[in-house]
Amino acid sequence: MKSPEAKRQHRLSRHKRVRAKIQGSSKRPRVAVFKSNKHVFVQFIDDTTGKTILSSKIVSATKNKTNLGVGSRSASPKAGADKIGNSVGTKTDKAGSVGEMLAEKAKELGISEVVFDRGGFKFHGRIKAVADGLKKGGIKM
Repeated sequence: MKSPEAKRQHRLSRHKRVRAKIQGSSKRPRVAVFKSNKHVFVQFIDDTTGKTILSSKIVSATKNKTNLGVGSRSASPKAGADKIGNSVGTKTDKAGSVGEMLAEKAKELGISEVVFDRGGFKFHGRIKAVADGLKKGGIKM
């Protein structure tokens, strides 16, 4: 069995290979996804300026409830992440709903196309659910 540090290093080397091929811009930002055992973090990043345009995370409050937060850099600095309500279901279901909510926010900001960065993770489970949620919300990849 691999140690946790070896797994992390292997994922980071996969992520470097992915990042060598893709780059986001203000018209077509990069959607970077990171998952831990509990949480999923999603960011819309403009690589030309190095700024995060839009971000979201699933924050587990209790076992069956989740606060879904969506924040935007274009909003006021004190606004932070909006709490969008409670969602009940599996972690994969919650990741899909975050993708849909981010798609709505991105549409408001005038973003219709993105480059998807899976972050060295397999395109499966929660990562795929975020991508499917973005597609369902009308974002082209």
